[in-house]
Amino acid sequence: MREHCNLQGMEAVMNQKLTYEVPPTTGWRGFWDRGGFWKAALAAIVYIALYEGFAFLLLRPIVADVLDTSNAFASATNVLLGLALPVIFGSVVLVLFGLSIGWFPRPLFGAQPVRGRWWMWIAPFLVLIPIVFHLIGTDYSRYTPAVVVSTLFAGLFIGFAEEVLCRGFVVGFLRRHGYKEWAVMALSSLVFGILHSSNVLGGQDPRAVVVEVLYAIPFGVCMYLTLRVTGNLIWPILLHAFTDPTTALASGGIDETVAGTSNTALTIAVVATFAYVGFALIGVICTRGHAEGRAEAHEGPRRASVSAADEDTQPTIA
Repeated sequence: MREHCNLQGMEAVMNQKLTYEVPPTTGWRGFWDRGGFWKAALAAIVYIALYEGFAFLLLRPIVADVLDTSNAFASATNVLLGLALPVIFGSVVLVLFGLSIGWFPRPLFGAQPVRGRWWMWIAPFLVLIPIVFHLIGTDYSRYTPAVVVSTLFAGLFIGFAEEVLCRGFVVGFLRRHGYKEWAVMALSSLVFGILHSSNVLGGQDPRAVVVEVLYAIPFGVCMYLTLRVTGNLIWPILLHAFTDPTTALASGGIDETVAGTSNTALTIAVVATFAYVGFALIGVICTRGHAEGRAEAHEGPRRASVSAADEDTQPTIA
């Protein structure tokens, strides 16, 4: 009889509505925890200002005598000083910011509060194709081994910094403010694209910058879809970390394209690039979902009532 009562009691607990409480944060952390688009935009603006300020106002005058600005791949030292060091600085800034608001390593690298759908797997697969064919089709005779290794090394920090900022902080700020996933995807990708407009400060042709921004927005959509379907920020970081350096090595320059090449492998890479840019439009049309309070600190909603029996299925969003 006692065992029967205990079983009934356990069943009642499992079926009752549970309320999870996470005390609201205040001050600096509370300011960012509440999220919002303007805070996402503010974080992006401050980041790019610090990054550009370090690269052009602080670093460039110091290394001017050894840096060849006309050829990014002139030497491994050129790659490390001109490309890697500024983005390493940016990565450190983002980590310190994440630590200061209690987001690093989690929830930035925690499980995503909204699950992806099966069709979203197409995005990382399409992005992977150009990476593979860039690696195959690159004319490595143009570079020393040290330049290739240095460029791939720099790519790791490019992927880390840009994805932590845009798919980590920006996505998190938007979700915490209650934006639905379509808006989270669209706004975070827009921020990602606009960030690339800062390349004009480095002397890049404004027309080329416009093209780059227009490319970066759908690429950002694919990175968002990768985040959703894989469930962790590390995967868009890795895809991004190999996309930029392999494209640069294949094209022979930073922010150059490989379009028009007669190399078969690179032609396939170009076709695949257009394919995932086009697929981003499908993502824009089909993406649905809502974090519904699950995007709080440590992935625990401040106040969310869910059935214990349904708890495992709550994050699954169409």
